[in-house]
Amino acid sequence: MKSDMEYQGIINIYKEKGFTSHDVVAKMRGILHTRKIGHTGTLDPDAVGVLPVCVGEATKLCEFLTDHDKVYEAVMRLGIVTDTQDMTGSVLRQTDEKTCLELSDDAVNAACMAFTGPYAQIPPMYSALKVNGQKLVDLARKGIEVERQARPVTIFQLDVLVRDGVLVKLRVHCSKGTYIRTLIHDIGEKLGVGACMQSLTRVRVAQFSMENAVTLKELEEAVASEAGAEHLFLTVEHFYDGHAAYRILPEFARFLENGNVIAADRMECIRPGDEDPVLLYDTNGRFCATYRADTSKTDGTVIYRPVKIFHVRTEDSKR
Repeated sequence: MKSDMEYQGIINIYKEKGFTSHDVVAKMRGILHTRKIGHTGTLDPDAVGVLPVCVGEATKLCEFLTDHDKVYEAVMRLGIVTDTQDMTGSVLRQTDEKTCLELSDDAVNAACMAFTGPYAQIPPMYSALKVNGQKLVDLARKGIEVERQARPVTIFQLDVLVRDGVLVKLRVHCSKGTYIRTLIHDIGEKLGVGACMQSLTRVRVAQFSMENAVTLKELEEAVASEAGAEHLFLTVEHFYDGHAAYRILPEFARFLENGNVIAADRMECIRPGDEDPVLLYDTNGRFCATYRADTSKTDGTVIYRPVKIFHVRTEDSKR
């Protein structure tokens, strides 16, 4: 049994219905016996799907994962408009089903396609965004509606997967900060019948997909097992697969140890790849940090500036 192991890395959790993202973090703190845990993007309690969770030093990656684009599958219910923009809210307006059924598939497809590309989206009142220090959802629950500024988002791809009467299943590939229920609401307005979200599944965040997601119960069972749960975690290094790797030259080791800016000629490339960012290793081959090239100097000198410093524990240091 390895329940006392100090876990590090990113784990792809399948968030089940009824849990908030914060609930998942709280439960994982109990399962892993550590407080250094952070999720990478809020999912509504009724939504399910991929929720990458960072543990230990990997929590420094939370902001980068939050910035990644995401893929969702959602069911749009035509003909109903609610205050929450999903089926959990109070109905504000309803169009009779016959009128909704008269909409052709081509009309529905065209309305959806109209939202591909850059899109100025007004955040919903029922959201965790803050205005003047107050969460919009708290104001909404008091019956207070405030003006919200439209925010730029991008719908990279929007596909109608299947239509069954007033229900339309969509697959949406979008940028960070996109509210799928607001997108569905806006599609309904464009169609003239209104719409709200009936269900939502997040199927991908960066390289994390539904195929390799694990439930909290599966994580708990793995932690309690003889083998432990280490195999479920993606290391920071593997998160940056495909990125260039460099080793600091011995005489300049202190620059890496102190997290200083490092000139390009003070390190050697040990693996070519994507340079934004690069992985930097110490003289013993231990991964320590990510750095980014700065080519702004007028004399042509290339220097690397630290992005994130990681104190990743090696196998020897765990013993």
